[in-house]
Amino acid sequence: MKKDYSKLWILFRSMFVLSACTFGGGFVIVSLMKKKFVEELKWLEEDEMLDVTAITQSAPGPLPVNASVIIGYRMAGVAGSLTAILGTILPPMIIISIISVFYEQFRTNPYIATALQVMRAGVAAVIFDVVINLAANVWKTKRILYIIMMIVAFIATYLLDVSAMIVILTCLGIGLIDLVLTLGNRKKEVD
Repeated sequence: MKKDYSKLWILFRSMFVLSACTFGGGFVIVSLMKKKFVEELKWLEEDEMLDVTAITQSAPGPLPVNASVIIGYRMAGVAGSLTAILGTILPPMIIISIISVFYEQFRTNPYIATALQVMRAGVAAVIFDVVINLAANVWKTKRILYIIMMIVAFIATYLLDVSAMIVILTCLGIGLIDLVLTLGNRKKEVD
């Protein structure tokens, strides 16, 4: 059985470049992954990417690594997962290793401090883009329950300072109850 090494190379290279260019954490990489794997490579549908985003945010561990496992496995099985993980973790390891060697110079350099401040503005814009896209996808479902959950979750985290983990677990519980009820109704309709 012949492996498709070209797909593994594209997967590694894509994850490496995305990870190397992602400043600001996991939420930034979601938008870039969507552009790469949904729009450019057309390896995933937008709904699949939304599912990947939901799973990776809910699972323990860094969001980019979690997404790499899922996307890599979806594209090329276990070899794809390992390839995607390697592509994702190498850039931060290399960059942090270099920064640690020159930490004192980086910390006191006004040019680097200014560059980091400017990058924060870009990161905020990318995160805002992710939020708008995710909210639009929830709105497109036209499910009142999901729209209300989104609004209540926003109010709970932003205005009431409720822990994001509590919000996620509550939404998961409501989603599971909704799934059970929906499946029960479909079973009744079939019978």
